[in-house]
Amino acid sequence: MSSLIESAKGAVQAVAKKAIEMAPDSWVPGGVPDPLMREKHGLIGAPVSRLDGPQKVRGAARFAAEVPAERLAYAALVYAAVPKGRITALDTAEAEKAPGVVLVMTHRNAPRLKPMPVFGSGQKANGGNNLPILQDDSIHWNGQPIALVLAETQEEADHGAALIRVRYETEPALTAFEEAKGRGTEPGRFMGQPMRVEVGDAEAMLAKAPHKVDARYTTPRHSHNPIELHAATVHWDGDALRVHDATQAVSHTAWSLAQIFGIDEAQVHVTSPFVGGGFGSKTLWEHQALAAAASKMAGRPVRIVLSREGVYRIVGGRTLTEQRVAIGAQGDGGFDAIIHTGTVATTPHNGMPEPFILATRGAFAAKSFLLDVETVRLDMVANTFMRAPGEAVGTFALESAVDELAHELGIDPIELRVRNEPERDPLEGTPFSSRHIVEAYRAGAERFGWSRREAPGRRREGEWLVGLGCATATYPYYRMPGGAARITLRRDGTAHVAIAAHEMGMGTATVQTQVAAERLGLPMESVGFAYGDSTLPGVVLAGGSQQTAAIGAAVIAAHRKLVAELLKLAGNDTPLAGLTPEEVGGLDGGLAKLDEPERFESYASILSRAGQDEVSAEADGSMPLETQHWSMHSYGALFAEARVNAVTGEVRVSRVLGSYDCGRILNAKTAASQFRGGIIMGLGLALMEETQFDERTGRIMNPSLAEYHVPVHLDVPPIEVIWTDIPDPHTPMGAHGVGEIGITGVAAAVANAVFNATGKRVRDLPITLDKLL
Repeated sequence: MSSLIESAKGAVQAVAKKAIEMAPDSWVPGGVPDPLMREKHGLIGAPVSRLDGPQKVRGAARFAAEVPAERLAYAALVYAAVPKGRITALDTAEAEKAPGVVLVMTHRNAPRLKPMPVFGSGQKANGGNNLPILQDDSIHWNGQPIALVLAETQEEADHGAALIRVRYETEPALTAFEEAKGRGTEPGRFMGQPMRVEVGDAEAMLAKAPHKVDARYTTPRHSHNPIELHAATVHWDGDALRVHDATQAVSHTAWSLAQIFGIDEAQVHVTSPFVGGGFGSKTLWEHQALAAAASKMAGRPVRIVLSREGVYRIVGGRTLTEQRVAIGAQGDGGFDAIIHTGTVATTPHNGMPEPFILATRGAFAAKSFLLDVETVRLDMVANTFMRAPGEAVGTFALESAVDELAHELGIDPIELRVRNEPERDPLEGTPFSSRHIVEAYRAGAERFGWSRREAPGRRREGEWLVGLGCATATYPYYRMPGGAARITLRRDGTAHVAIAAHEMGMGTATVQTQVAAERLGLPMESVGFAYGDSTLPGVVLAGGSQQTAAIGAAVIAAHRKLVAELLKLAGNDTPLAGLTPEEVGGLDGGLAKLDEPERFESYASILSRAGQDEVSAEADGSMPLETQHWSMHSYGALFAEARVNAVTGEVRVSRVLGSYDCGRILNAKTAASQFRGGIIMGLGLALMEETQFDERTGRIMNPSLAEYHVPVHLDVPPIEVIWTDIPDPHTPMGAHGVGEIGITGVAAAVANAVFNATGKRVRDLPITLDKLL
């Protein structure tokens, strides 16, 4: 019966999707361009410094672990040391007698809690797994929290946790990737959708192609390392739970915690005004629920800050991938077949297979495709989203294979990509909303000096072999349902915009203040932007590079409603009489006809004549149907120069250039920072990042920044970023997300540069010196 229901759902969704694809543009969100795109405005694109910068420099920005509270108690966790089994003995006596210890909480005395709603199981679900939280003696992975110690100081809590003694009865655990593959794989699904795609007979066309590459690429596990550790300060006020969290999902966290504790969502209030990096990891894990449970038991506010090791133990990261990329081509470079398949590891208690084929779906034209992600389930910490999930590692394999084919054909790697540029989406057949990747490649190649690239192994400077490489960067345009905003306009010429969005260092508050000021026709200093609070309108996730679009669509809807109310208040005794909301816009502290700006009345005049001090409007953003009507993506062309020491095999990247096509850039300073940050993370992906997972015990063995290497200042070369700044006529403000595209393509560009320097192809990340000696 369930299969019949799923089949029926699939059929209905397919019909709806086809109807959206075929609908007239004007019926779809984005069918009418955002008025802010009609000309390049003063604030749109301006390199405005981050408004929260002074607060952070002065130490006035309070993060989740810095919120003061009276009688605050501090928490420390104890983690399981076996991958699967049950606890047979748990001796907490010494910990309970230790100085300063207030409470020791285990499965024996913890409040009854429901499992976390795992991400994807509901609109607001954002749990990392679906397991019970400290409810029984079962162990599901090596690192699972099995006890919490609450004390007067953090040091006393840590000491108490160290005194707990545990014995286990182990059960057979599946922790080895090859063993799991031997037992069989299962089809991967991403965001509820199957990932297997077949167009034509790609294997047959590959076999017949006169030129081909067919290679295996691997990427290791990666762990999250935001500079701010995962933390929360929580307390109960009667039956109401107050949470100051480090999260990229305030509304989701409030709802999910309410489900865990069996209370109404309105009883949970989550705030998160400042987050020191998230990258997909700052959602709901065990620590927030455990802190809230401990607070309820102790009757005191609780602060929990995961240690760096604690982040590795309970917060998932990017899983390992094993990918096959095969491309068959004609002598002129035209692709006959693209095959991108492989296997990833996930767990029995979550559903996040690394979707490495996503970039391949829209990258190149070809006569046939075979794309597929298979999964195996291991007993390990649940893997999760990590900056550009799928694209970051998928572009490494795909773009390395394209470079290999270019070498085989004797065609310049950029020219090969240009020859296979699609006119429409290669799989869906939908038109591109905006695609200027060729322009980005041409501009980047000229700026980088690509024409000076030599044959592999030809350029040498002393002991150093020098090479140039390129790769395509890409990330989809997303806009998730649930965006809503409230705009309040006051007679004194000030405005306030409120939405449950997030600021994690990317400049959200600054950019959205710029956009709101421009839309309202007010100076930036007259506009306030409230965010990071679950009581504000909207359900906006800071993920998938979609927050700018989600906020933009919600503000457009609220602004339209606000303008309608202002026109109603203005009445007939106004230069605006007879105009519709679509015909007017904000200008110089008032409303004006868009194509006849002399028809104008100030906000102060409208509100004064109406006898009102302020007017407010709240609205939901439209459903994101545009993503099914057009093929929508951010693009980039990455260029890297690599130096490989001929004696030691050491790899140094000496310069990087990213040339991006991401629609209209809303703030040149914050966007450049996002691009550079992504590129730096991509350098770590390429050269050093690797979670060492002991397949005998299922334990992560390098849970610290001393042993898990990320780029430091001396690893980072000069990075130049440029962009087309061509607005997409079908998105809010003409913009695309820029938070994740920066990491995509970097590993391939570096690997291709290493090949150009040495003539040696590295297909297994990270590119370490032992692979080049």
